[in-house]
Amino acid sequence: MFTPNAYGMFSMPTLETKRLILRRIAMRDAGDIFAYSKDPEVARHVLWSAQKDISEAKDYCRFMMKRYRCDQPSSWGIIEKATGRLVGTIGYMDHNEDNATVEVGYSLARWLWNGGYMTEALARVIEYTFEAMDINRIEAQHELTNPPSGRVMQKCGMKKEGELRQRLYNKGRYVDVALYAILKEDYEKSKRHD
Repeated sequence: MFTPNAYGMFSMPTLETKRLILRRIAMRDAGDIFAYSKDPEVARHVLWSAQKDISEAKDYCRFMMKRYRCDQPSSWGIIEKATGRLVGTIGYMDHNEDNATVEVGYSLARWLWNGGYMTEALARVIEYTFEAMDINRIEAQHELTNPPSGRVMQKCGMKKEGELRQRLYNKGRYVDVALYAILKEDYEKSKRHD
C-alpha cells in the first residue's frame, strides 16, 4: 500500500510555508531545541519531560538523525523564517503499513503559542503526506486538558472521533485523550472547495 519515494518512505524533505521551514533536525539545532524544551509548560502535555541539560537536546538530535538514516517515522524541525531559529518539531510518531495510516505529533516554543504557527505547520504536513505518500488516514491525539491542540487539528480539517479514557501514561498518571483524524478523501474534498 505504501509507495516510498526514491529516498525512502520517511525521507522528510524540506517543506515550506509562509512563515516556516520544516527540515530535518541536525546537531547544530541542539541549542535551539534546549531553549524551548526546558520549559515545563511546553513539556506538560507531551510524552517527554522538560529537558534539564543541553546534552538531552543533543541526544534527541542524534536519535532523530538515526531515524532518518533508518527510514523510520521521524520529525521535522520547525524553523521560524524571521529568526532562523528552530522553534518546535512536527512529524510522524507512528505508522501502520497495512492500513496506510500515520500518527502525527508536534510541539512548539511557548513564545509562539496562539500565533497560528502550529496550524500552518500541520496543514503543510497534511498536504505533503496526502500528496507525496500513499497514506489514507492521518491521526493525532491530545490530552483532554490541552484543548488548544485540538483546535489546531480542527483548523486543519481533522475531525474528532472520540475520547479514549486513560489512553496514555504520562508523567506519573494515566491521561484521557481526544482522537482526531483526517482521511485522504476529506483532504481531496476540501481542496476542491478551496
